[in-house]
Amino acid sequence: MAILQEGRIFGLLVLIYVFVSIFYFVNRAAKGKVPMLRRIAGLDVVDEAIGRATEMGRPVFSSHGIASLTDSTTGPQTIAGLAVLGYLAEKCAEVGTKLNVPVRRLTVWPIAVEIVETGYKKAGRLEDFDANEQVRFLSSDQFGYSSSYMGWMWREKAAANIMIGAYWAESLQLAETGTRVGALQVAGTAQTSQIAFFVVACDYCLIGEEIYSAGAYLSKDEEMTGSLAGQDMGKLLAIVLIILGTLLVTAGSDILTRLVNY
Repeated sequence: MAILQEGRIFGLLVLIYVFVSIFYFVNRAAKGKVPMLRRIAGLDVVDEAIGRATEMGRPVFSSHGIASLTDSTTGPQTIAGLAVLGYLAEKCAEVGTKLNVPVRRLTVWPIAVEIVETGYKKAGRLEDFDANEQVRFLSSDQFGYSSSYMGWMWREKAAANIMIGAYWAESLQLAETGTRVGALQVAGTAQTSQIAFFVVACDYCLIGEEIYSAGAYLSKDEEMTGSLAGQDMGKLLAIVLIILGTLLVTAGSDILTRLVNY
């Protein structure tokens, strides 16, 4: 029996190429040769949002979306939101600003609690953390969650509302409420149907893959930044193959098509 299945060999080679690229750039970053990240205005303003909340004596809200961690499409968006949450927890704890975290998925709640608690521990302010008060499971129902989230923001007059993750119809409800209470809002999602609502209603918007770089961008973690550079090499390969394939097909050659299907 053949070890390699025909039709999947090219995909395997591409996967190996991406893994090797990530390993190479992570190693370089660990040695101090950290790749440069382009400036993302929506992430640069996060520290300003925390400072604003501190001056106003009002809380920061951080949402990681409403998706679960296990979905192959939306799960990574939730992870991206949780990565930002870790940064916010540490920074808010350092300056004594309250951080509120609305949660929709019960399975995500203990993870969110652990992330926020770790942030407070790093800042040496664990005594200020109240899991039941700050990290709340609101509702597993989509609009039950959004209604509770909106009411919570309204009652506490959020100074900043950071929303990074997968959102659906509740996106505009949350963003509009944040605007009405005067919160500085940074939102981001890979759900293309919701990006327009965030662009209109929020101060800053992260579009698509920008949310996946947010954790590395904010934390300045060298290995995470190196990993991003390795992943970009995979995207570069895809662009090269698309351009090369277009030229070859235009010239009447199907050599790349046969190679990809190998």
